[in-house]
Amino acid sequence: MGIPLPVSTQWDIVRNAAERIEPAYQELIRQAAQGEVLYNDDTSMKVLSLMQESAFDEEYSDRTGIFTSGIISTREGRRIALFFTGRQHAGENLADVLAERAKTIPAPIQMCDALARNLPKQLELIVANCIVHARRRFVEVAPNFPEECRHVLEVLGRVYANDAMAHEQKMSAEERLHFHQTHSGPLMDELKQWFAEQFAQRRVEPNSGLGAAIAYMTNRWDRFTLFLRKAGAPLDNNLCERALKKAILHRKNSLFYKTENGAHVGDIFMSLIYTCQLSAADPFDYLTQLHRHSAELSRNRQDWMPWNYRDSLQHSSSRDGPD
Repeated sequence: MGIPLPVSTQWDIVRNAAERIEPAYQELIRQAAQGEVLYNDDTSMKVLSLMQESAFDEEYSDRTGIFTSGIISTREGRRIALFFTGRQHAGENLADVLAERAKTIPAPIQMCDALARNLPKQLELIVANCIVHARRRFVEVAPNFPEECRHVLEVLGRVYANDAMAHEQKMSAEERLHFHQTHSGPLMDELKQWFAEQFAQRRVEPNSGLGAAIAYMTNRWDRFTLFLRKAGAPLDNNLCERALKKAILHRKNSLFYKTENGAHVGDIFMSLIYTCQLSAADPFDYLTQLHRHSAELSRNRQDWMPWNYRDSLQHSSSRDGPD
């Protein structure tokens, strides 16, 4: 606003505001837990108080990593973004979110890369893996195996072209599934057969870079091709990767959080602001209205989400009458 304020005063304002709007953050978590597809991943983060604990407290000596986890939940065409900063991995944070999931709805699809830490333990999920991560391995070894990698990349490119066409034509999840089964299924079957031939006919050394890239994809084939069997299954985790760029940009600009509480406040604002962006809502107006109507927010959290708060404002104005 152009008004110079001491850092401590700025923090007091932000912390107090976070307390008033946290019910909206908790409601985002509850609604995200009901999602049809949940994307998750994490990036490293610095929290000074946690770093000091790791250095001087033996309790944390075997777990020194600090992360910001990003979770994007999609439901009925709506997208919700959540951020969590601390010692937990993305899979552990996803498990905490899914603890809010209704028991009566089917298991969701989880999209992530193949790292074990992205998978929540002891939860029933339909897991899909990110094709972009598999593709990247072929790109990295392409200078040494140009013809072979070109073939793989061209096949995957045609699959992505089919997916783009499905989105352009605004197909339903079932229509998209049938479209991929018809047009992308034969491509992926051919690619799987080609992979098998490379090893069977000894065209590729298993320990080579190309051999490792092929093995990475074939060992997780069912998870990479879930989009051919399950309606709504995505091809990649790009939606979450884009969300994590917000946390990475914050890390580059401010370098660190001082405390866990400060990180939590940051997570609240980042989650609400990015969900606004995904919902085509004005983040500044949204946060302002949450602050002004914090009492109503506490009573009816579900009515004050980025996608419906304007309707709640109209109802509130109609009840109050003209000024």
